[in-house]
Parts: sequence; structure tokens; C-alpha cells
Amino acid sequence: MSSTPYSPLDGISHPYYPPDATVPFYTANTTPLLTILLSFAGLISLFVLICLTLARYANPKLQQSDLAVIAWFAVCGFLHLFFEGYFVLNHKTIPSSQYLFAQLWKEYGLSDSRYLTADPFMVWIETLTVLIWGPLSLLTIYLITTNQHALRHITQVVVCIGHLYGVALYYGTCHYIEKYRGLQYSRPEWVYYWGYYAGMNAPWAVVPVLLLWGSVKEIKRAFRAVQEDDIAKKGL
Repeated sequence: MSSTPYSPLDGISHPYYPPDATVPFYTANTTPLLTILLSFAGLISLFVLICLTLARYANPKLQQSDLAVIAWFAVCGFLHLFFEGYFVLNHKTIPSSQYLFAQLWKEYGLSDSRYLTADPFMVWIETLTVLIWGPLSLLTIYLITTNQHALRHITQVVVCIGHLYGVALYYGTCHYIEKYRGLQYSRPEWVYYWGYYAGMNAPWAVVPVLLLWGSVKEIKRAFRAVQEDDIAKKGL
């Protein structure tokens, strides 16, 4: 693929929507897409494996359900701190870069060009994600591992609500801009809108609901136990 620099002044095209979007010094990815995706999947898998191994070593009695939650928050922690952190630190140079994460962002940008145009909303919301949800995801892993159930469910509730709020903002702003301003940030091909934009973000609209429901049940059970204990003491 061509690596000719793109400048909004020289008329060289880029593949993003809207077609008149300004993507300074864009260069097409030089690495095959399959290689990019497999490399990224390998990094995520390695990080999750490290987190699970450390958790099992620190607490061999962890249940499979706890390990599954740890794996989820390990994925969140990796994406928030490293992948999205890369975007926050390098959003101005991503269009011209050939580093792995830059090429991934350029590929994902086919479904949302705001990541290639340094859109202020995306930079700010991703900054909050890196600074808040990334560390809290790893803290939740620590609290699960050390059986600190009360604090674990507090941080789990906070992170889940944060994820749901972020997904609502992300989908909502795109829908509003497309419907009321006529701007489309995703290419029209099915894979980019439904595969990348809708599909890749869907887990953060589904899994947090399940985890939130689990935490609510645990908190409810804990309060009920306290109430029953108080009633028993008063009966004495």
C-alpha cells in the first residue's frame, strides 16, 4: 500500500468519512491487516494471561466466575491504559505513523474518523478513560484477588456505570450528529459500521450490565444479612 503523505492542501485522498475530513499527513498502513489484528490479539492475550496467572498465584482459591471477571477487567485495563493511552498521547501523529497501535487506530478510524482528526470530544473522553477507568479496572482485579468483597463491588459498580455512560455518549453523539447534522463518520461498508463501530463497542454495553446486576445482588445480600443480624441481636 502507498505511504505517500497526505496533506489537505495537496489533494491526495484518504479513505475516511466524511470525504472532506481533514486528516493531516495521512499515510496508508504498510502492514497487512491480518498481521495487525493477530499482533494486537496476542498482546491482549498475553496481558490477560499474566493477570490471571498472578491472581491464581496470589489466591489459588479463586472461583472460575471470579477468574472470568478478572479476565474482563484485564482486557479493559489493557485497552484503556495502553491502546487508548496511546491515542491520547499521539492523536496528532497517528495518521502518519506506522507503529502497531497507530495502524490499529487508522483501521478503526474507518468506522469513526474522529479518531484521525483529533476531535476534541474524543481526545477528552479518552483522556478520562485512561486516567479513571483504566486504573480502576486494575484495582478491581486486585480487590477480587485479595477477597476484599465490599470494596470490590464498589469499584465494580463504579467502573460498570462509567463504561455504560461512555458507550451511551459514544453512540449517542454519533447518532445525533448523523441525524441532525447529516455528518457520517463511518464508511458505508457493512463491516465498518456494524462490525467495527457497533460490534466492537457492544461488549461494553452488555458485560457491564451483567456485572452491575451481580454486584447489586451481592450488596443486597450483604445488607439483608446485616439486617437479620440486627434483628437477632434485638431479639436477645
